[in-house]
Amino acid sequence: MTIKAVIFDLDGVIVSTDQYHFEAWSKISEEEGILFNETINHQLRGVSRMESLDIILQRATKTYSDEEKLQLAEKKNEYYRQSLHHLSPSDLLPGVEYTLKTLKQNNIKIAIGSSSKNTPTILKQIGLDKEFDAIADGNDITRSKPDPEVFLLAATRLDIVPEECLVVEDALAGVEAAIAGKMNVAAVGETLRSSDADYYLESVDELLELVL
Repeated sequence: MTIKAVIFDLDGVIVSTDQYHFEAWSKISEEEGILFNETINHQLRGVSRMESLDIILQRATKTYSDEEKLQLAEKKNEYYRQSLHHLSPSDLLPGVEYTLKTLKQNNIKIAIGSSSKNTPTILKQIGLDKEFDAIADGNDITRSKPDPEVFLLAATRLDIVPEECLVVEDALAGVEAAIAGKMNVAAVGETLRSSDADYYLESVDELLELVL
């Protein structure tokens, strides 16, 4: 396996903002009188904001118009964005800083491939906004994971063919997206051990054994 670039999902791989998402969706659900819990929240990992909202609204007792959905999604995002101001470099997940530094020292290109439209804000808060060779996020794409669009865009911006990219993901939709993009994929976390990933990592720094 020849790997010339590593494309990282952001949330759950570089930093965890899961709790902030959960709290924002919980607030929206409570306001609308809709059941929401950790089990439902798990279904939202790796999918877009509007798709997440559709999953939540499946349990609603009323029908929402497209305009009402957009308003709810924007309100959720505002709750979420307010909480992002609490993020700092100390919130980087274990092994991330060392991994990024080592990859760069070994001339392996690094990129972010995230469905989140808040990617620029998050990267700035955790001090990594200037660290990556390319960034592709929810502001650049029209199809979220499991469509491979975001990863293929990242590879294009890196000028590396998909087959020479390794994607690091913590969500099933992301693993499926990488596979659809003909990329190698490493899944982080116990929950993905039953997926079709090529590799399974306990922590991000384990990928160094794969590519160096």
